[in-house]
Amino acid sequence: MKTSGSPIVDIHTHVYPPSYISLLKARTSIPYVRSFPPSPSLRLVILPAEDTESTSRGRPVGAEYYDINEKIKFMDTHDIDISVISLANPWLDWVPSSEASQAAKDINDEVDAECAKFPGRLFAFATLPLSGGTEVIIAEIERLKTLKYMRGIILGTTGLGKGLDDPELIPIFKALQAANLPIFLHPHYGLPSSVWGERSNDYGHVLPLALGFPLETTIAVTRMILADVFSTVPDLQMILAHSGGTLPFLAGRIESCIEHDAHLQAEGKLGAQRKTVWEILKKNIYLDAVIYGDVGLKAAMQASGEDRIMFGTDHPFFPPLEGEGQRWKSVDTNYEAIKNARGEGSEGARLALGGNAVRVLNLST
Repeated sequence: MKTSGSPIVDIHTHVYPPSYISLLKARTSIPYVRSFPPSPSLRLVILPAEDTESTSRGRPVGAEYYDINEKIKFMDTHDIDISVISLANPWLDWVPSSEASQAAKDINDEVDAECAKFPGRLFAFATLPLSGGTEVIIAEIERLKTLKYMRGIILGTTGLGKGLDDPELIPIFKALQAANLPIFLHPHYGLPSSVWGERSNDYGHVLPLALGFPLETTIAVTRMILADVFSTVPDLQMILAHSGGTLPFLAGRIESCIEHDAHLQAEGKLGAQRKTVWEILKKNIYLDAVIYGDVGLKAAMQASGEDRIMFGTDHPFFPPLEGEGQRWKSVDTNYEAIKNARGEGSEGARLALGGNAVRVLNLST
């Protein structure tokens, strides 16, 4: 779906660079990469539900995960001009604190170098050494200014381990605000497996991915709103994966519950100074368009504004099933959603497909 005169930009697309794959191969607990005989093929295990004998064990890991040339081939096949790549979950959350600083430097330098192989086509969101402590994290944020292709950072919903309403994150959020580096927020841990019921293993990965990930994001950002993070760090910018989970749809209900909560009133948190959910959606939050349907995308655009929506693919996840051909149905579904929501060739479609990303992330084309 090419819109004349405007690049198509994929802001939700992942890589596991070779050094990261090597780290995962050396591990025996989640996250890890290894083969399961009799098959010699490597599989990636990053979720607890993938580490059991009762379901498909992990995901197949091919060159599309770690070979940047495969990323470019995918882009060319799907008419994508620019990709903003990021390390996929679980990032470096699991690295021992003593190793976090060097691991983040190595990964970020490696990703920046991968971008340099295709100037103008690749940019990146950096990975933070979250287990290393506040000083180490802020030092890496400052260092990112020296890397040519970094345009923000990717962050999971647990932050330092206690959630995104953790007061210890405030100095980190302020450092990102000062550096003008937006957060690309991405889920990983989902919801407790018990919520899916006894037969959940009969349904592959559908329940944790289709429901767990979006609800994880919604809960994390709602906790930030309740903790007044966006008042404390007023210019913090976040891009929420999967169109913000269920946040656009539930924003009104969340706002109403806040306004009617006696505990928050007693705590003095309902004054005129409070940023509403609607204000935060339109001033602090951007939403990707990885939602696979125009109904959800229209809700996202109405919640945040059509100037705050950005196209994404979630490559290399959700590939075609065997026999489905070269083009990815998941990608074409996102293209179709934008066309149906805004009209093919419209200004709204142009903004969603690339115009917003070029402006917000300062992507030189």
